[in-house]
Amino acid sequence: MSEKKTTVFANGLIWFGAGLSIAEILTGTLFAPLGLKRGLIAILLGHIIGCAVFFLAGLIGAGTGKSAMETVKLSFGQKGSVFFSSLNVLQLIGWTAVMIEAGASAAAVAAGAGGEWVWCLVIGALIALWLFIGIRNLGKINFFAMSALFALTLVLSWIIFRGAGAPVSGAISFGAAVELAAAMPLSWLPLVSDYTRTAERPFAASAASAGVYFAVSVWMYVIGMGAAVFTGETDIAAIMVKAGLGLVALFIVVLSTVTTTYLDAYSAGVSSASISSKLREKPAAIAVCVLGTVLAVFAPVARFEDFLYLIGSVFAPMSAILITDYFILKKDSSGRNFNRANLIVWLAGFILYRVFMNIDTPVGNTLPVMIITAALCLLVNKFFGGKENV
Repeated sequence: MSEKKTTVFANGLIWFGAGLSIAEILTGTLFAPLGLKRGLIAILLGHIIGCAVFFLAGLIGAGTGKSAMETVKLSFGQKGSVFFSSLNVLQLIGWTAVMIEAGASAAAVAAGAGGEWVWCLVIGALIALWLFIGIRNLGKINFFAMSALFALTLVLSWIIFRGAGAPVSGAISFGAAVELAAAMPLSWLPLVSDYTRTAERPFAASAASAGVYFAVSVWMYVIGMGAAVFTGETDIAAIMVKAGLGLVALFIVVLSTVTTTYLDAYSAGVSSASISSKLREKPAAIAVCVLGTVLAVFAPVARFEDFLYLIGSVFAPMSAILITDYFILKKDSSGRNFNRANLIVWLAGFILYRVFMNIDTPVGNTLPVMIITAALCLLVNKFFGGKENV
């Protein structure tokens, strides 16, 4: 049975919820040493880079009707894609744990009661409930939740930006800041097609997904940067509590964490199903949620900047090859077991990304690495295209 088609509005709503994230606000606080002007330029430039790739990846899924990891077969073959699907499931388990821990930490402050582990369990249970019901079946509840979060983030913005600016200690280069801004939309590359694949209008839905996420994510980064500059505080929950928001603060923290982390857990289920037909999406997604909750309680997963860079180093070169194959070379390797040449190019791109992490360019790591990887893909295809039989 084919899946129900999603409207442009529904796709935009999904990514509105994804962008409303405590993790994005916390990442935004790291931009404060640049000052508001340079920090805003870095946030915008990084998001333009990341969301452009986000749009192209989503358009591939929308055009083919395939999930993110199913589209990977177009460039790497049936068995070659299993490598990336497995990595994707692992990183989504880790990302689920990171998001639950970040949300629980903020919720404990906002509530003023219960330890972090209690809120990990609460948030994990709500995500599991969201998965069980299914975001498409939540309908008006999801729309109400997004509307409430929108209104509450407006209030939060007013609270933060009415303060007086102050110098912020710390150091971050402009290039590193651009990369950190690009890293968040790039972290969604392995799953954006899981949502655009059912779009009624492929191009419009992909554009809406990227555009809405761009706007909301930039806003969250700016809230975080503004919190550090105007209040001298990087704990967003503490700011909301001091402003007298009380239970409202708790609502923002918990609901934004649930709506964002749902996407990670659900896509882990989709990727699991692409690894083995014996696995079903929803049970696998709930299992990932449970495992992520356990890791959030027992494992040290508070830092996520390094995790973002790890995701970028794996999936940015993978996406560069996929985009090059689909839009330029018009190649399809899904009927083969492996595309050996593309796997070698991906390895070169992965190594390049790790090397570029030690090079401070004005546009970060991702853009130059993806351009070089795409160029390598084109060169390899020119000299060796059609000669592989694996």
